[in-house]
Amino acid sequence: MLEIISALWPVFALILLGYAAKKAQFPGEDFWRQAEKATYFILFPTLLVTRLSTTDMSVVDLGAVGLTILLMVLIASALAFLVRLFTQFDAAGFTSLYQGSVRFNVYVGLAASATLYGSLGLAVGAVVMAIMIPLLNLCCVLVFSVFTHKSGNISSIFLAIIKNPLIISSLLGLLLNQTGLGFPLILEPVAELLSRMALPLGLLSVGAGLSFRVLVKSGKEIAWASIIKLGLMPLIAFALCFVLALDLESAEIIWLYAALPTATSSYILARQLGGDAPMMAAIITGQTLISMISIPFILIFLSFLQKSL
Repeated sequence: MLEIISALWPVFALILLGYAAKKAQFPGEDFWRQAEKATYFILFPTLLVTRLSTTDMSVVDLGAVGLTILLMVLIASALAFLVRLFTQFDAAGFTSLYQGSVRFNVYVGLAASATLYGSLGLAVGAVVMAIMIPLLNLCCVLVFSVFTHKSGNISSIFLAIIKNPLIISSLLGLLLNQTGLGFPLILEPVAELLSRMALPLGLLSVGAGLSFRVLVKSGKEIAWASIIKLGLMPLIAFALCFVLALDLESAEIIWLYAALPTATSSYILARQLGGDAPMMAAIITGQTLISMISIPFILIFLSFLQKSL
């Protein structure tokens, strides 16, 4: 218990520090926009390529991990649709509920998995991302096209998914690994320095994006999305990992990703495709705050459950 909490508290401390810095207007509004761009397009891709290309992938059961993620997303999607049957969400509001129920925050996930599980955490995390990012983006775009009937930008969204630097870097790292080429030695010292910047700057940027004022009118929406994403999805992941007999460390990393708050990029998709952007912003902020408490406790609970089986 203490090991999990002590490993995760620096992750959330950096998020809160990023929020405090943004509120203090330090070092300035423009800095945070550029920091997020640098993290997304340079630092995180560098981290993923270097770690994936040099990690022993024989410890990752790609088939079982992929199947677990696919089933996890499908079940969580079904739960979101089930909630809509018994609530009064309008079409735009449901798209925000859906994104809040199935998407995950990449920055928090990689930082937490690296802190708790080291190189294996980064390797399995990158594999999870390589499968989950295109799958979730596809599902979300389809939900938007059905519920908002706003299809003008759909093709550009699909193009953005294909060009996503996190997907490209994950696939490149896997390619270098599986072909035996590895990461170029001459570039390794520079890549290592850039990689060290990725996780702290990414977490600070997550904190800088939080907005407490949007929480006031969206309590019900935050509650429903959080029940599915932060509560039920980790339990679903646990059951799937148990049924598919994943090794314990890979299973624990998947539990962690299942327990993550929704992605900050959900807000951008909501604005582009006619969703309820203010509600989406509230869900992002609410889940990020709740996850600071829920993630350690859900991991401790699932670890205890695993030992008792």
